[in-house]
Amino acid sequence: MPVTAFAAHRIALSAAAALGALALLTACGADTATTAGSGGRAAATRPSATFNEADVRFAQQMIPHHEQAVDMAELAETRAADPEVKELAATIKSTQAAEIALMRRWLHAWSRPEPSGHDGHAGHPMPGMLSDQQMAELEAASGARFDRLFAQLMIAHHKGAIEMARTEQREGANPEAVKLAKDIERGQQAEIDQIERLLKRL
Repeated sequence: MPVTAFAAHRIALSAAAALGALALLTACGADTATTAGSGGRAAATRPSATFNEADVRFAQQMIPHHEQAVDMAELAETRAADPEVKELAATIKSTQAAEIALMRRWLHAWSRPEPSGHDGHAGHPMPGMLSDQQMAELEAASGARFDRLFAQLMIAHHKGAIEMARTEQREGANPEAVKLAKDIERGQQAEIDQIERLLKRL
């Protein structure tokens, strides 16, 4: 019958359209999966996943270096007499504690061990680190004497950190680590300038 033939023709067209739509969706799905896969690979190769041994060494050595600066800053909380020394110490403690946490996350992401103690990684000496004797002398000081000694030792400590940061900028591959190294160099040089001005009146 004509109506039945027409209806059959409509059904055939609908089926063809449905198959076409399904094919288009499948193709789009494949494209989406490819894009997602590419995005996943991009995520896997994001800056924090790209690193070399210089980046690892930078983190493993800068962590204990920063930890000692935090220890020095904490001494200032009860031993310093000058308000600017106390304020500077608080800034050092806050800034470097945050950087320690960041570098620890990097080492975890890179499946590399954190350093133990303040001796650095694999026994490599770090520039600017206080000796046990210097640390004991700082702990024993108070008032104006502490202020002057803290300032003198922190300048040397900061210069050591800047040296390490410059090495990372030359040799590192991780963009985030290199950026942190630049920030450390800039920030600690500014603090050195401040401390040198401070020493003139202590």
